[in-house]
Amino acid sequence: MKNLIVIVGPTGIGKTDLSIDIAKEYNTEIISSDSRQVYRELKIGTAVPTDQQLSEVKHHFVGNVSIYDYYNASMFEFEVIDKLKQLHDSYNEVIMTGGSGMYINAVCNGIDELPTVDQDLRNELKERFEKEGIESLRMQLKMLDPVSYERVDLKNPKRMLKVLEVSLQTGKPYSSFLSKPKKQRDFNIIKIGLERDRVELYNRINLRVDQMVEEGLVDEARRFFPDRNLNSLNTVGYKELFDYFDGIIDLDKAIELIKRDSRHYAKKQISWFNRDKEFTWFHPDKKEEIIRFINSKL
Repeated sequence: MKNLIVIVGPTGIGKTDLSIDIAKEYNTEIISSDSRQVYRELKIGTAVPTDQQLSEVKHHFVGNVSIYDYYNASMFEFEVIDKLKQLHDSYNEVIMTGGSGMYINAVCNGIDELPTVDQDLRNELKERFEKEGIESLRMQLKMLDPVSYERVDLKNPKRMLKVLEVSLQTGKPYSSFLSKPKKQRDFNIIKIGLERDRVELYNRINLRVDQMVEEGLVDEARRFFPDRNLNSLNTVGYKELFDYFDGIIDLDKAIELIKRDSRHYAKKQISWFNRDKEFTWFHPDKKEEIIRFINSKL
C-alpha cells in the first residue's frame, strides 16, 4: 500500500522546514496544499518556500496558477489525485503539507464539484449587499446554512456571497457539498498535526510579518493594487496594505492589522483541524518522534 503523509498546522507553525526534513527522510517529494501559494505572482505575502528550500526537495502546486485564473478545492482534488498516481509510481511515501483545510479535506475525503452560479443571481446578491449591507447577508446565511454560518468569516462579504450563491442556486446548503460520504482512496493516509504554545506561535507569526515587510511585501502588494478586487487577492497581508494605499490607514496600522489578522487566521485553522480526530499532534521540533510515529503506521 502506498502512503500519503499529511502534515498540517496553522500559519507560522513551521510546516515547511519539518516537511522538507521528513521528505528527505523518505527520499520523496512534497505536495503543497496552500490555497494561496498556488498563485505564482504572490510570493512574499504567502510565505512560499524559498528557492533554497525548493532546491532541497521537489515541491508541487506552488505557483502553478495565476491570480487571474479561477481555481478551487475541487480542481485541486482532481489534479492532486492525478499527481499522486504519478508520484506513487516512484515513491512509496509522498508528503502533503499546508494549512488550507478545505484543500486538504478535498484530497483526503473528496469534495463535490460546486455548481456554476447564474450571473443574474450573483448580480442580485451584490446589489443587495450594496443597498442593505453585510448584516442582511449574515441573516440570510444563518437561515439557509447554519453550518456555514458557524464556519465562514462573517466580516468577509465575498465569502458569504459565495456561500449564499451556491445555497440559493441549488436549494441545498453550501456545507452539504463539503460533507458527502468519504471517498475511498487507493493509498493509506497518515495525518500529522503540528502545534505550539499559543504565545510561542503568535510571536512567530509577528516576527514573520516583520520579515515579510523587510523582504518587500509592501512593494509586492502595490504591484497588484489595481487588481485588488480579485478573489485571489482577498488575502491576509495584501488586503490590509490595500487600505494603506487607499489612504484609509497608515503603514504602521496596516502592519499591525496583518499581524492581528494572521493570528486570527491561525486560530481558525486550529479549530478546523481539531475537528478531525484522525490527526495526531506533535511539536514541530519533535522530528524523531514524528518519524517513529510515521514508521509505526507504514
